[in-house]
Amino acid sequence: MKITLDIGKLVEQGRLTPDEASRLQALAAESTGSLAMNMLIGFGVVAVALGVMGLVPEPMVAVVLGGILGGVGLGFVLKGEQAWSVLAQIVLLAGALMLAGGVMFLTKGSVPALFAVTAIFVVAGVVARSGLLIALAVLALSATIGARTGYMHATYFLAIRQPAMTVVLFSGLAIAAYQASKVLRADMSRLAIVAARTALLLVNFGFWIGSLWGDRLTWFVEPASTSRYAPVIPALVFSVGWLVAIVGAGIWAARANRPWVLNLAAVFGAIHFYTQWFEKLGATPFTVLVAGITTLVLAVGIWKYNQGKTLPA
Repeated sequence: MKITLDIGKLVEQGRLTPDEASRLQALAAESTGSLAMNMLIGFGVVAVALGVMGLVPEPMVAVVLGGILGGVGLGFVLKGEQAWSVLAQIVLLAGALMLAGGVMFLTKGSVPALFAVTAIFVVAGVVARSGLLIALAVLALSATIGARTGYMHATYFLAIRQPAMTVVLFSGLAIAAYQASKVLRADMSRLAIVAARTALLLVNFGFWIGSLWGDRLTWFVEPASTSRYAPVIPALVFSVGWLVAIVGAGIWAARANRPWVLNLAAVFGAIHFYTQWFEKLGATPFTVLVAGITTLVLAVGIWKYNQGKTLPA
């Protein structure tokens, strides 16, 4: 547990003696010095590994170096020395990324390789208690059904090739991870929450893409040349489903005191509004006015409902 205290103010208020303040400051300085040393050594190790990869730019080199760094980081973690915990996480994270990248290049991004990369990130994330690695594991899993991110000509893009499957699969993952977070220990519960949140982002992106172009269920049809005969989920289904999901999630988050989910619902609610009213429906001042009034009425209804739930019987 980390706590931030204004030591000077506590001393002025008489809630902390000067001797106690000096002791706390000494402990903080020791911790800061250890952190700086961990980071310095960690960045040095990573720089050496990147230098070797630059001199010998082969995927197998990344795999070997990633395996070595991952093993070293894992050894530090398992040894349990708190003084080197930051170094362990840096080295383990770098090793997992290098190993995963090398595997992807060697296999040209095959689905089995993506599952292997997902497993690498999950294991490394659990061992290192790294939320970043757990989030990367969820994103690697999404790539198995065609989700991609990319960069081209100073433009970043996100591709969701199977919106319906993305919504269904990652809704289930989000629910499962959230339920798991209730029974796990604090450190593991945090990782489960990270997985659930990352999955919820993918669910909303799936709805967003589907609301624009619908989804042609090509996985039902073989060969690919006959995909024009595949069943299609129209964009309207995604639009309505997304609206219901956002409103439902927002109401649940408000009642369950889940501010992150409430903020997510608000952000994607705004994106949904813009997408439908401006991109699809050709908004006019009147329709925007109607949408605003509807939103206000809905907000007042939710507020009154919550107020009624808190009144004594």
